[in-house]
Amino acid sequence: MKRTYDKPFFLTILALVILGIFIFTSASLGLLAKEGATFGSVAKSQILFGLLGGSIAALITSRIKYTFWKKHAFFILLSAIILSLLVFVPQLGFGHGGARRWVDLGFITFQPSEFLKFAFIIYFAAWLSSIQKKISSFNYTIIPFFVIMAILGGILFLQTDIDVIVIIFLIGLVLLYSAGVKWKHLLVILLLASFVFGAIAYSKPHVISRIQTFIDPTEDSQGAAYQIQQSLIAIGSGGISGRGFGQSVQKFNFLPEPIGDSIFAVYAEEFGFIGSVGLVLLFLFLALRGLKISSRAPDTFARLTVIGIVILIVMQSLLNIGAMLSLVPLIGTPLLFVSHGGTALFVTLAEIGIVLNISKYSK
Repeated sequence: MKRTYDKPFFLTILALVILGIFIFTSASLGLLAKEGATFGSVAKSQILFGLLGGSIAALITSRIKYTFWKKHAFFILLSAIILSLLVFVPQLGFGHGGARRWVDLGFITFQPSEFLKFAFIIYFAAWLSSIQKKISSFNYTIIPFFVIMAILGGILFLQTDIDVIVIIFLIGLVLLYSAGVKWKHLLVILLLASFVFGAIAYSKPHVISRIQTFIDPTEDSQGAAYQIQQSLIAIGSGGISGRGFGQSVQKFNFLPEPIGDSIFAVYAEEFGFIGSVGLVLLFLFLALRGLKISSRAPDTFARLTVIGIVILIVMQSLLNIGAMLSLVPLIGTPLLFVSHGGTALFVTLAEIGIVLNISKYSK
């Protein structure tokens, strides 16, 4: 029997990639005008590594049977941890804005935490699928989760990458719930996590600042709240239908990181409320279609892997949009398929290939 990929899921990804190229191109104009860079220097990692490399990676992963990832889950996680530790090697790792999150190999620069998120999903899905008969056991589910979080969280804490700690934690909760873990065990995790994240926030002034800005966006308008205020101005300026493609004003010398965290604000200013809703609906359809693929998955590992990947992609993107709308505290997650970040795009497309491969084996 000839197996085929899930076409609606694939077409949704294609639409997001094409739309992302247009949005990124327009947003780049603001950065170029402000810093005098060339488009090639800005788009190199995005187009060559992210889009082209990611497309090749997606083609490869879509043809590798999904059981390969379960078989090598431990080594995938170990490799991702080793990559993450490279940021602390003086000759390789480097920082920006107070965070040390990047590795420079000379011919390529990448962010290891993107691989770490993927590796965590694969490993944890493999672990949970291997203990299905003991899924209600605290020792076989919750304790391993805390151990993994302690290891990954410690590395990311030293990198000052609190955002990724939160993302991995939330994905872990989703996978635990999807695997059938008891509610009382999930409540224990949430209770303990609240103390841990409280301590982390207390130890990192920039986290406290983000929370205070979320509570009162009008406070410190020229400091911590500047990005949110400029974002809201841009989004409000878009009105119902937007100013038009390439016509954003806020991307010129107003919005910080117009091709990064703030790129949704540029998009909303140019395409308005209608365009913004359309983008959100694309991500929601991606989630629904992904969850449908997971419901037809051939086994527990495949089901949990699809859930983890799809929720990771959609959650990060909606958190980015929510932050720009001041609906959630500012968090440094990218608007996937759109924001500048070759590593994020590369890994995301590779993950999409895995989901497409699993969709071939739907029940």
